[in-house]
Amino acid sequence: MSVATNAATVPTHAAGWLVIAGLGPGADGCVTPEVSAALADATDVVGYIPYVARVAPRAGLRLHASDNRVELERAAHALRLAAEGRRVVVVSSGDPGVFAMASAVFEAVEAGDAAWRLLDVRVLPGITAMLAAAARAGAPLGHDFCAINLSDNLKPWALVERRLRLAVQADFAMAFYNPRSVSRPSGFARTLDVLREACAAAGSPARPVIFARAVSTPDETIRVVALQDAQPEMADMRTVVIVGSSLTRVIAREGRPWVYTPRSAPREVGA
Repeated sequence: MSVATNAATVPTHAAGWLVIAGLGPGADGCVTPEVSAALADATDVVGYIPYVARVAPRAGLRLHASDNRVELERAAHALRLAAEGRRVVVVSSGDPGVFAMASAVFEAVEAGDAAWRLLDVRVLPGITAMLAAAARAGAPLGHDFCAINLSDNLKPWALVERRLRLAVQADFAMAFYNPRSVSRPSGFARTLDVLREACAAAGSPARPVIFARAVSTPDETIRVVALQDAQPEMADMRTVVIVGSSLTRVIAREGRPWVYTPRSAPREVGA
């Protein structure tokens, strides 16, 4: 799938600039006009291989694709290009500020060349997978919620587990990114075990779980199951998992149910 650019204008600059842009969850229609305009004006696009592949090639545009887990190197490369006067777009899927490249770019700015702090750096939001998945299911994030990256590549598992337990105690709905990968096949099973234990201790063991895979693409699948029936194999790296709070409701209907969390909570909850 390629992201077509349009002719909308982005303010031009004599010096280079750097835009950190979100391409949305997958469908071209989920890319904002603002991001399309930045891509149309760019001289260089930098990003992870599958995300750069979504950008339509054109004359005058250089594509710089790199492998996973080199975010800081990728960010520094983009900043060097902008410092040379190039118009650079760093692409992420979803929203660049949600477990993506915006943070990596600013980390590189803080640790790098002092001149990088003078660059025109902008972040353009996108539709993150969490919100796209929630919209497909109904409104499971209709009240207070949190998002947790389940990968322990950049933080210890003990911290992930602590945040899971505290989120249950606070009765948040929860959205999980990066639930399960080839290199972390057992992590999501541990997550489900922690959730079942913590939810039972909180007196709310029956929570709906939404497995939203490849949302907005031809491979999209949405599955709603009870927490006790959730299995690790239901998730992979293309899946966002949403776990309801104790107040989250499931509306049974023909076909897939609707899931929503009411906008208000009773006074006695958390008292």
